[in-house]
Amino acid sequence: AGTMGSGIAGLCAKNDCKVVLLDISLEAAKKGLDRIINSRPPIFNPTDKTPSIILGTLNDDLDKISDCDWICEAIIEDLQTKRHLIDRVESIRKNGSIVSSNTSGIPLRDIIKDMPMRLQQDMVITHFFNPVQVMRLLEIVPSEHADNDKIEILSKFCSEILGKGVVNAKDTVNFIGNRIGCFWMLSGLHKAHTAFGNGLTIEKIDALMSTPFGLPITGLYGLIDLIGLDVMDLVGKNLGANLPSGDIGLNFTELPKIEQKMLRSGQLGRKSGGGFYRVSKLEDSTKKKETFNLRSEQWEDFAPPSLKSQHNSIEVLFSDDVEGEFCWDVMGSTINYAADLIPEISDDIVNIDRAMRWGFAWSKGPFQILDS
Repeated sequence: AGTMGSGIAGLCAKNDCKVVLLDISLEAAKKGLDRIINSRPPIFNPTDKTPSIILGTLNDDLDKISDCDWICEAIIEDLQTKRHLIDRVESIRKNGSIVSSNTSGIPLRDIIKDMPMRLQQDMVITHFFNPVQVMRLLEIVPSEHADNDKIEILSKFCSEILGKGVVNAKDTVNFIGNRIGCFWMLSGLHKAHTAFGNGLTIEKIDALMSTPFGLPITGLYGLIDLIGLDVMDLVGKNLGANLPSGDIGLNFTELPKIEQKMLRSGQLGRKSGGGFYRVSKLEDSTKKKETFNLRSEQWEDFAPPSLKSQHNSIEVLFSDDVEGEFCWDVMGSTINYAADLIPEISDDIVNIDRAMRWGFAWSKGPFQILDS
């Protein structure tokens, strides 16, 4: 009943499904229900939908899921903890039910290793993006033993009933969206330090990594501030441990030294009050926005960037200057990386483009950018 579990439960209840929401304690389950009711934006009118959510605990009420058609595990990102719970679920679930694990990076093959064949046929990864009710992307990852008819039933339910954009992914590290998106972010952090020496600023880089390519206005640093440097550090470590040998992403799995220093000091992003940007409220109730200069390691007044006409569209890739060189290096390598991952992470370019549009709010996927 945490952030992801309550989000999935609330979305199902909103669409007239009966939901059993379990956690380690009844108090935790109630907090999950409160999170659903008080979410912003609201998931549904609580007077209409909350009766369809039954609360309980994993120790005392697991039998309540025995008649459920879909059992979605959304506990902490720890392999052994997930395996222990799913083993308990397998012993009580009904024939024909589908089991899924909501994880952003743990391989399905590790979760179901040595589990009964019935489970291996009926279990998938369902990687929802946060917040569940807002982000359209849902990556579904089947096992090599998957019952394809059941995969199709779950995909159809999630797309037609829950309104998700379902992407078929393979059981590879970080699946599709995060594999490419995190390469873009982590490689961008590293390559930006060279760009700083050539006169670019954080503000200019965020402007370049947004509107010209149809990416959200948060750009690179604004997005990482939203995610948190602590999360990016964990993502990088997971990639470092699991990327195949020779993958160019291995060059960027560790945060740059200055960002590591920020991480150690607790300068994580919005969650800590500031990361690369911070906004403070002054005595006269106005707000002041500042940028952290990664070269001087000092806070400075935010300097609104201004892009020249040749830098304000995808044509910046061919601009013979510092801006063009940076964009070619970061976006060009990301597009090349995406192309190189077929068929490892997907059998077609459509799923990759959809994953980046629906999961990272890019207006065009990497292959659509390439076409442009």
